[in-house]
Order: sequence, then C-alpha cells, then structure tokens
Amino acid sequence: MLYAIANAAVLIAAGLLWRRLRPFGTDADDMRRALTSLVYGFLLPALVLLVLWQAPLGRESVEVALIAAACVFGGLLSAWVWCGLRDSTDRTMGTVLLAAGWGNFTYLGLPVLEGTLGSWARGVAIQFDLFAATPLLLTLGILLASRFGGRAAPRGLFRELVMVPPLWAAAAGVALNLGGVAMGPWVRQLLEMLAAGVVPLMLFATGLALRWATGLRRRVPVVVPVLAIRLLIVPLLAWGLTALVGVEGSLRTALVLEAAMPSMVLGLVLCDRFGLDTALYAEIVVLTTALAAVTLPLWFLWLGG
Repeated sequence: MLYAIANAAVLIAAGLLWRRLRPFGTDADDMRRALTSLVYGFLLPALVLLVLWQAPLGRESVEVALIAAACVFGGLLSAWVWCGLRDSTDRTMGTVLLAAGWGNFTYLGLPVLEGTLGSWARGVAIQFDLFAATPLLLTLGILLASRFGGRAAPRGLFRELVMVPPLWAAAAGVALNLGGVAMGPWVRQLLEMLAAGVVPLMLFATGLALRWATGLRRRVPVVVPVLAIRLLIVPLLAWGLTALVGVEGSLRTALVLEAAMPSMVLGLVLCDRFGLDTALYAEIVVLTTALAAVTLPLWFLWLGG
C-alpha cells in the first residue's frame, strides 16, 4: 500500500510542479485537457476492454455495482443533511454534493488498488466506476449540478451517457467475456501496450488539475464535513454493506478502499459548466487527495492488510 501511495504521490506532485513552473511555456490546463482527452477517449477504453474481457463476471460484479451505487447515495445523503442543517446556499450545496458523492474511483482508485492488491483489483475499480458511479454522475450528478448551479442541463442526458467511450468499451468487454470469445495474443499485446499509459498519465493529469484558492479559513466549516464524509463515512458505509451481503477477504478490502478515494477531479469541470463554487470544490479536491495519503493506508491496515 505504501509503495502504491508513494508512486501515485510522485506522479501527482510532478503534475503540481509542472502547473507551477510551466516548463517550455506549456499551460497546465491545456496540457491537462489534452492528456485527459487522450486517456478518456483512447487509452482508458483499451484498459477497460482488456480487464472486462478477462474478468470473472457474475454475482460479485452485481455486488460491486450495488455497493458502489449505495456509496454514491450515502455520500449524497450525508452531504444533503449537513447542508440542510447549515442552511447552505444552493451553490455551496451543489458543490458539496458533487464532492461528497463521487470519488476519484478510476484516476486514483485504479492505480492504488492495482499497486496494493494486484492486477485482479483493476476489475473492481473499473466495475465500481463504470457499472454504477459514472452512469449516476452523468445523470443524477448533472441534474444536481444544474439544479443548484442555476444553469440548464443539456438536453438528452441519455445521449450524453452513451457517448462515453469507456462505457462502450465496458459493454464490448462484457459481451466478449460472456460470449466466450478468446482474446488473441496480438489483441492482448496491443491492449496491454495502450493500457500501460493510463495510470501514469491519469495521475500526472490529476496533479495538473489541483489548484488552491485563498480564503480557506472562512470555508473550513464547509470543507471539513466533506473531508469526513468522503474519507471516513462513505468507506465505513462500504465496510458495513460488504459485511451485510457477505463479501469477504481481498474483495472486501478493495471495495472499502475504492469507497475511500478522495473527491473526483472531474467535478471541477461540472462546477465550471453549471456555475457552482469552483474554488471551494478545488480546495476540497486538494485536501481530500492529500489526506487520502494517510487515511487509505489506515483503512488498509484496519482491514487486515
């Protein structure tokens, strides 16, 4: 676990340093958009196809999806209750809901799970995200961001959902897997070569996306509860649900660690798009990502790692 966290931290720190120094005059946001487009549209689908084509699919996949969905709803409900008690503004509530409901399940979850538990855990991270979290984000998440940000959601949310390349790759991988289609050596080698670029580029792009805003002190009462929800309450919910449905061993560890991921970086895009508090969201991402370097190893140790 510590090696996996350390490796991820080095790549994220490299992205942060690049953002600050701007070597060769390259703008960090332009580079981040280019890298995330490459990963999201080309390399990540290759990894998803490679993993789901070979992963064992069955009851465990259903359990992963259900627990992932429950974690999203658990984070949303916790944040909704907290903001309701504080009588928060709509912009703050929408920002907090996104930050508490969705974690960095693929961009950080995948390398951490793989580095900690082995290559089999890539399938857990991908199923957790693509079977539940991403579909909920592109439907419920967009509706919430639109409602509280005051800007209309795009027409045809279903069309926006089906235009996500990793979801098409997931559908293809599941179909090929269930159909018993063998993966040829050339196809395997090609997919593995493309997939090898996903983790370092995702982590570097995460560092490029992290930015800080002044005025944290006055936002502490808003930020701290989100840290607790994202890093403590949601993984505790996952731990309880795994016990309830009888998930044990390494799969239980993988699911709790996945639930304990910091807030997703993609939320910055949604905040900009729908008029939410981008500065507040950026601070939450920075702090949850930094604190996850401590809380993730603690969860792993507590689970018997």
